[in-house]
Amino acid sequence: MKRRTAREKALQALFQIDVAGSEPKAAIEHVLEEEAGDDYLSRLVLGVVEHRSEIDQLIADNLEKWTLDRLATVDRNILRMAVYELKFLHDEVPEKVIMDEAIEIAKKFGDDQSNKFVNAILSKVKQKLHKE
Repeated sequence: MKRRTAREKALQALFQIDVAGSEPKAAIEHVLEEEAGDDYLSRLVLGVVEHRSEIDQLIADNLEKWTLDRLATVDRNILRMAVYELKFLHDEVPEKVIMDEAIEIAKKFGDDQSNKFVNAILSKVKQKLHKE
């Protein structure tokens, strides 16, 4: 499975977990629809779930006049996935690729402003991570 596809399926699984409270493994199985599993997809979903409070805090710290629960569910989960990659997989995936993929996925699954919003928040998160 290509990484873009793994990210898109991870977004769908994270959406299910966020909205319906699905168990991570069940959500992954559901989005795979009988396809073979994918290591990167599983790492994204399970990593976001495991580090969710830390990821959510990083996102919340970079929101202006917004709270995390007011964000569109799609945008919130795109941000969670990309922040996870920026923080925990930056040695494996270049930051530019993480940012570009998140923006493209936001264009596909979000509304017409999602890609700009995701880009702005991820840029701030990236700067904050570089200062740590």
